[in-house]
Amino acid sequence: MTRNQILDAAKLCVSDEREKTYGSPENNFECAAQMISGYLGYPVDAADVAIILALVKISRMTSGVNITDNYIDLAGYAAIAGELTTDDRSGDAT
Repeated sequence: MTRNQILDAAKLCVSDEREKTYGSPENNFECAAQMISGYLGYPVDAADVAIILALVKISRMTSGVNITDNYIDLAGYAAIAGELTTDDRSGDAT
């Protein structure tokens, strides 16, 4: 896959397919953050969850198995983390 194909697939995952199935990533990751916070005994937020999931994908990549889905999901988690941690959600990259 090309980089644009990976990014387009990630966009579909985080904005369309999985959102229809699981609801918004913001709500889902906030719920997960509350659960993880309870388990760990200290607070984490939704952006932390996105980064943790990205790290899981990177960990899987180190296994030597090349699965395109890992790259698509990694791009999606990075986009979600970026959105959750930036003040400007207007869509401008500047």
